[in-house]
Amino acid sequence: MLKVDLITGFLGSGKTTLLLKYARYLMRQGLRIGILEYDYGTVNVDMVLLSGLRGDNCELEMVAAGCDEDCLKRRFKTKLIAMAMSGYDRVIIEPSGIFDMDLFFDTLRDEPLDEWYEIGSIITVVSAELEENLGDEENFVLASQASCAGRVIFSRTQLSNEKKLAEVKAHLERAAAEIHCRRFEPVYVEKNWDNLNDEDFKELKESGYHVGEYEKVTAGEKSGFSSVCFLEVPEGLDALKEKINKLFEEKTYGNIFRVKGFVLSDGACYEINATKEKVETRKASGRQILIIIGTELNQEAIDTLIKCVKNV
Repeated sequence: MLKVDLITGFLGSGKTTLLLKYARYLMRQGLRIGILEYDYGTVNVDMVLLSGLRGDNCELEMVAAGCDEDCLKRRFKTKLIAMAMSGYDRVIIEPSGIFDMDLFFDTLRDEPLDEWYEIGSIITVVSAELEENLGDEENFVLASQASCAGRVIFSRTQLSNEKKLAEVKAHLERAAAEIHCRRFEPVYVEKNWDNLNDEDFKELKESGYHVGEYEKVTAGEKSGFSSVCFLEVPEGLDALKEKINKLFEEKTYGNIFRVKGFVLSDGACYEINATKEKVETRKASGRQILIIIGTELNQEAIDTLIKCVKNV
């Protein structure tokens, strides 16, 4: 049977960065892999970031979120059926940061997928700088994903410390208790990602998974999470960073959890990856797009802020 891995984690945790490293490891082992991206927006920012993997041993596919639950499950199942016929040695799924784990398990139990696929490993990424003040829905997503993981791997450990890491672990324990998780015994990976080697990736590949047992809280497609997408951003990088900080600081725009995309500035293209903790930018290749994800979004106010051009 074809093994399928799931790399999950809350918004902005660093899933795509880990996926890049993990996919390259699998290809070094001579495996031909298929990657399925599931995210908001007609243009998937993570697909752009992963495009360098494309080649004889790696193909990328996408499922767009934003539809109702039944429609999403049909899209998800149809794509997996097609990928099962493509001759891959392994399939990796990277979902949205607000992914409902039931979609993964329920879809793979459906015919004919139950005859073609078996779950390899579920790997959950958690930021070592995790924000303390999360709401019920966010904590449900965090705990439900971690409870199903064969390994919980911390990102940005080089920017954290032992005290903060202990606080994040305690946060996960509380979040699991709040959803009455019957089994929460995470195996943590705390190594700096710059130092991950093939033995570490082999451990992730063989780490397996758990079927989480917990009380369901409205999340994912049924929740208040939504997104606003811009295909054109009228100003350069510095001005946009100021506006992104405003999005996180002022409740006028809603509860913003993630801003990501690409912006053109002074003839160059920059990748933007922003959470409440920080706005990260780096030179990259991509088409101009900005996606804002959160709850109770005020689209009119966001439109006004992003599209407004300052007079110089």
